[in-house]
Amino acid sequence: MSLVNSAAVFGNHELYSEKDGDSSSGISTSMFGSDATCTSQSFSDHSYGQKYLLDSPSEDLMHTSGSHLTSRQNAHEFDYELDSQSRDMIDYDNDTMKLKLQELEKALLDDNGANDDSQSMEIEGGMSDTTCYALLHDSPRESSSSDSILSSISTAKELSFATTLTPKSLLFECAAAIQNGSFKEASRMIDVLRQRVSIQGEPSERIAAYMVEALVARMATSGRGLYKALKCKSPPSSDRLSAMQVLFEACPCFRFGFMAANGAILEAFRDEKRVHIIDFDINQGSQYYTLLQMLSSTPGNRPHVRLTGVDDPESVQRGVGGLKIIGQRLEQLAKDLQLSFEFHAVAAETALVSPSMLHCQPGEEALIVNFAFQLHHMPDESVSTMNMRDQLLRMVKSLKPKLVTLVEQDVNTNTSPFLSRFAEAYNYYLAVFASLDATLGRNNQDRINVEKHCLARDIINVVACEGEERIERYEVAGKWRARMSMAGFNPRPISGNVYGEIQKLIQQYSDRYKVKEETGALHFGWEDKMLILSSAWR
Repeated sequence: MSLVNSAAVFGNHELYSEKDGDSSSGISTSMFGSDATCTSQSFSDHSYGQKYLLDSPSEDLMHTSGSHLTSRQNAHEFDYELDSQSRDMIDYDNDTMKLKLQELEKALLDDNGANDDSQSMEIEGGMSDTTCYALLHDSPRESSSSDSILSSISTAKELSFATTLTPKSLLFECAAAIQNGSFKEASRMIDVLRQRVSIQGEPSERIAAYMVEALVARMATSGRGLYKALKCKSPPSSDRLSAMQVLFEACPCFRFGFMAANGAILEAFRDEKRVHIIDFDINQGSQYYTLLQMLSSTPGNRPHVRLTGVDDPESVQRGVGGLKIIGQRLEQLAKDLQLSFEFHAVAAETALVSPSMLHCQPGEEALIVNFAFQLHHMPDESVSTMNMRDQLLRMVKSLKPKLVTLVEQDVNTNTSPFLSRFAEAYNYYLAVFASLDATLGRNNQDRINVEKHCLARDIINVVACEGEERIERYEVAGKWRARMSMAGFNPRPISGNVYGEIQKLIQQYSDRYKVKEETGALHFGWEDKMLILSSAWR
């Protein structure tokens, strides 16, 4: 999740500002024309948002598309399925793991024993103490005696020492203990942390609450098994505004990453009669609702646009009829806007896409390739000798595109060792949580939903998983520059007009949101922490 996959970015939005987090207002969003001039149109007036996005055959998809993680107010509902790769779980055979999952299911779904006042996040890997200890002490690294649960309870002296540390210090001590294999010591720290952190607290408390459960998942199964084995049900809800949609409204760094890419794409349209855009992770096509709207506001002749959308046929898009329905919606929007447009669907895993499947027409149309929050999901040389990440970039370079746009989270969770990666994730998501705190408010249910449904799963994956199991492999701007250069691309600076307009718009949220230009790319962040990178290449 990626963090932003399948997010419905557009519709009847509310702008969450720091000054009035519960009120709504239209956000004036730049439309970058082919002549690099800008006009403005309020998203809150876009009638096409409801028409093309929210009347789908599966309305719940819009609520849950950003993540499979779901919850009720006081308890969590899970489906438990073991896939074929779960059989290689460290320290557990199939029968043992199935038994433990059944115990976990019973512990989590026992409403009679649930504490309605509990604020701990019992998500993938998060579990009752009894179940956690049962998993741990069946491991060959720990005692398997019948009284192992009681023996793991720390002494009053040890607990007293733990409570003298700040939650952050204790959290990092716990991570270090797990790294060293000191599971009993880590379990005692977890007991203390769960009493001191809350998903209702300060940003530092909330990030600690989620990262504690990520550490539990890592400790219980060495990062394997639970993350893949727990398949979560979609929660019943009358609220059709997805948590990802709220995230994009409340934390505009993600939205402005898309805007910068769209601005660069529209500038590449200049003097072109036919344009072919390839998106290797189209999801619900949300980015292109705005792109088409921006194009319709551009004066002069507009090119014919052909959009090729790639998406895994096993993705969440099956719930709304797959890529076919997404294409139909985009074509209807283009028709209403009087634009010449066609959609081509490629239902395949990105790694399996070949040039022949993309039907490029060199010499007849300008080719543009869009990578928005997608490349970090491709395994690189640190995972496999196949290095699918660089392989895909080289394949795209062979197509001779006029422009390639790249939007990614600006944080290193790829090749850094566990403790460094843990610190990176903590600092990154702490900034995201702080920005949500300022815009949505401490007790706002939307904030809780965003953090549970959109961010928690990514945190679990980054912290708990290794090897092929870890798919959230973000890289910092310098590494992306190196990769793009090695693949043969040269940077194409995003224009000053796009930068200037986004600078003005981002202030409508909070002056603590920052945008800066560096080596031709735009970086968006909260205070001094950069969160999102948007760049263009040729």
